Amino acid sequence: MSEFRPWLKKYPHGVAANINTEEYATVVDLLEKAFTKYAKKTAFTCMGKSMTYEQIDRYSRDFGAYLLSRGLEPGDKVAIMMPNLLQYPIALFGAMRAGLVVVNTNPLYTPREMEHQFKDSGATAIIIAENFAANLQKILPNTAIKTVITTSIGELLGFPKKVVVNFVVRNLKRMVPKYEILNTVSFTEALAQGKKFQIPPHTGKPDDVAVLQYTGGTTGVSKGAMLTNGNLVANMLQVAAWCKPFFKEGEEVALCPLPMYHIFAFTVNVLSVMSIGGQNVLVTNARDIPSVVKALESHPITLITGVNTLFNALTNNAEFLKLDFSKLKISAGGGMAVQKAVAEKWQQVTGCYLSEGYGMTESSPVATSNPYDGSGKIGSIGIPLPSTDLRIVDDQGNVVGPNQIGEIQIKGPQVMKGYYNNPEETANAIVDGWLITGDIGLMHEDGYFQIVDRKKDMILVSGFNVFPNEVEDVIAAHPKVLEVAAIGIEDAKSGEAVKVFIVKKDKSLSKDEVIAYCKENLTAYKVPRLVEFRDELPKTNVGKILRRALKDA
Repeated sequence: MSEFRPWLKKYPHGVAANINTEEYATVVDLLEKAFTKYAKKTAFTCMGKSMTYEQIDRYSRDFGAYLLSRGLEPGDKVAIMMPNLLQYPIALFGAMRAGLVVVNTNPLYTPREMEHQFKDSGATAIIIAENFAANLQKILPNTAIKTVITTSIGELLGFPKKVVVNFVVRNLKRMVPKYEILNTVSFTEALAQGKKFQIPPHTGKPDDVAVLQYTGGTTGVSKGAMLTNGNLVANMLQVAAWCKPFFKEGEEVALCPLPMYHIFAFTVNVLSVMSIGGQNVLVTNARDIPSVVKALESHPITLITGVNTLFNALTNNAEFLKLDFSKLKISAGGGMAVQKAVAEKWQQVTGCYLSEGYGMTESSPVATSNPYDGSGKIGSIGIPLPSTDLRIVDDQGNVVGPNQIGEIQIKGPQVMKGYYNNPEETANAIVDGWLITGDIGLMHEDGYFQIVDRKKDMILVSGFNVFPNEVEDVIAAHPKVLEVAAIGIEDAKSGEAVKVFIVKKDKSLSKDEVIAYCKENLTAYKVPRLVEFRDELPKTNVGKILRRALKDA
């Protein structure tokens, strides 16, 4: 660790500066302890159905045994492709206990994206929600996948809910396109068959790859970040240490609206919450805001994780405003920048500080966070977690001092092993143990870090750098604006000009009003040249606004 760590003075009382990375050798070691210690407590709840740690323990053992009975061996890759369902943690933990490498897959991938990920990873088995099986059928012959396990949305919800949910999904909403894949096995059949077998003893190591987590792919070809047992355990321990002063073992209830296949929910909800015996309340579709509100209403939620667009949508929902937030201790925002206007509105409505954090798939993912005691700085990404270093470097690779803008680099036990089968990209991404983030930022004198923007999203107007985040932050504060995204477009005079896309909160909002507001709050070259109103903005499945899609349109 570097000696210059001013952020340590800002740590809340009870948060240690470092973690013991050798506490657990593998993720499975962590799971085994949680399953035993919190056996009778509720681990996961979805659509009103709950499972205890003991049940998840038993089902995941059976599932792992089934995978091995199909000829898979430790080190083989198994893809999991489904939204937030009770089947996900069972499949995940079953695969891990069998020594398999999990390939988390976004269910909204197109066949082309699926084919790339499955071929690149070399996956030989897949657990997939039937809703997406038609896409799998199109590319299956081009992959090495031999074992296909399908599941329905309602499969583990019990009778009669299972029948009702599946009828609605299949027949009323028509969300399951027809498909024909030979020799598929249902999830419940796999569990039943698995009871006949045992998982042979498998001693994993900290350096073994546990998960291949593919980066978003919004900047080009998606790459598989090799996250080891050591990476994931370290980040889980770091997050748990960050929460320690505020949580009680076995008593916390976390809302999980973000998909568990996404690294943010994977580490923070699935692993960290389980490590303290908490309950995860799963939201299957976070874009269905009424379902998120219903989950908040039905459970005494103490922790909520989310992205800026979700927090924004909730605070603009009339039913959400009526809820009781007295139990809510922690609101953690990540995945994209939390806009100041959204953070302030969230605190005003819920009474709970919205703590922005920062990280990358390649850092498992959490690297920094604002403290949960409310002492953080709105608009910053907070301070480095225990056992984590951050620094700012200039274009020549020299470390710069406080308040100077440069590229953010991360060092810590959560930094990935590298990109799978891609030594060249790995060498570009990790230099002397430091993860090159591609994010532009600065460190304040007190150790708080602030992102200015992504290198690739920077707009160059007549030689001046314009950071989209700054333009978006200003416009988001306008009372008639619901959502906003800024991009650079070609301009004959200035090289590039700023264009913004806005979803209105108030129909009376005009382009002239937006421009006039920006002129009051931004230097002339940062003021948008063009304003386009949209009914909605393109987003990833996690809710991150896709500037690239707006640029390519």
